[in-house]
Amino acid sequence: MIEGFRDDEVRLDGEVSVFFRHAGHGPPAVLLHGHPRTSATWHRVAPRLVGAGFTVVCPDLRGYGRSLGPAPTPDHAGHSKRAMAGDVVALMRHLGHERFAVAGHDRGGCVAFRLALDHPAAVTRVALLDCVPITEHLSRMTARFAALYWHWFFLAQPGIPERVINADPDAWYDGDPDAMGHANHAEFRRATRDPRVVRGMLEDYRAGLTVDRRQEEADRAAGARLRCPALVLWSVRDDLEDLYGDPLALWRDWAGDLRGHGVDSGHHMAEEAPAELAAALTAFLKD
Repeated sequence: MIEGFRDDEVRLDGEVSVFFRHAGHGPPAVLLHGHPRTSATWHRVAPRLVGAGFTVVCPDLRGYGRSLGPAPTPDHAGHSKRAMAGDVVALMRHLGHERFAVAGHDRGGCVAFRLALDHPAAVTRVALLDCVPITEHLSRMTARFAALYWHWFFLAQPGIPERVINADPDAWYDGDPDAMGHANHAEFRRATRDPRVVRGMLEDYRAGLTVDRRQEEADRAAGARLRCPALVLWSVRDDLEDLYGDPLALWRDWAGDLRGHGVDSGHHMAEEAPAELAAALTAFLKD
């Protein structure tokens, strides 16, 4: 799917296995996709990073695509960002990398954030793409936010969203094959038509409003901050600036070494602005 990349899989503890794509030689960097994508979303960015001299690893997040998560539990901890971050550390150690950079988009950005907080010795640099911490969103709750992000609260409901989405997944998850790339779109379609994947994605959102939120609140109370350099990029044709003004302002309480800027793109910047995104990531990772 990604030119020059090898598809692989590693089984972790219990029911968990991680599907991933990897290629290149040089300093390692992990790319984490968002909802409802898979690792294929990076097909226009990852080869550019390999060409810039990096080893690039693109996993499907736990419960997404071809990565298997555990059965749901009432506390949703098995699909928390902490659990997903642990998968990334285990995968990279499996590949022989104790330290690595990470970039995450959307829900993958929340995982990258958790990864850098929980495993500061492992993460050299973190890029946070079109995301802010879950608690920053929730603490600024307005009617406008609720209207724009209503899906967060619908997807977190028990039972109902599975029935709605699986009844007509193509209507719920639309996508333009020309914009996404036809092979990427075909993989996206296979994933979103799979009830197992739909369940995993919903568990991600259920965890977001429960266990993930509580862990972020505990971090905030403890004054936790990112110890590595952080890059924040946001899509200027999406909604973060409209909601909050400068997204960097939301991240300053969480990071000391912080930089970033807007990208001329809609939300899925890896598909819509791959050259600009790859150039920004390359400059940050080589700085």
